[in-house]
Amino acid sequence: MYQLEEETEADWWDVEALYDLCFAPGRTALSSYRLRDGVPKVAELCLTLRDDTGALAAVIRYWPVLVGGARTLLMGPVAVHPVHQGEGLGALLIHESLTEARRLGWGRVLLVGDAPYYRRFGFAKMQDVVMPPPTNPDRVLGLELDVGAWDGVAGEVTRDVPEEALAP
Repeated sequence: MYQLEEETEADWWDVEALYDLCFAPGRTALSSYRLRDGVPKVAELCLTLRDDTGALAAVIRYWPVLVGGARTLLMGPVAVHPVHQGEGLGALLIHESLTEARRLGWGRVLLVGDAPYYRRFGFAKMQDVVMPPPTNPDRVLGLELDVGAWDGVAGEVTRDVPEEALAP
């Protein structure tokens, strides 16, 4: 049995430890991390799954970004503890969070990931979306939560810096 909850400040260390366990050293140097610097995450979509012992089994996070100036969700990272991999927990988090994103009015989602894995959720390669380097363009994937949400949206992906952060 798992407990699905919105990530809290108290979860931060457990979440970071799980990311460290699941991803290569230097993960924070990736371009997707630079897009998150100084940008508050979309808290309602950042979810944790804890097992019946209270241990963190899986997590997903989201941040806002701009694609050619259009506000877009950046999904990830998604991580599942190695002892729980193969149980469908990543898919559960993705389905739950995408459903909530749609309910909250988000129209499109972007991620950098493995196309064969994310294709089953409806993600497809984005031809005209440019992530900051170094990013393999074949791993830049998008999903429409609303029909036509990607129509006319193209260009560079940049940080969605809150207006208060820009004030002197």
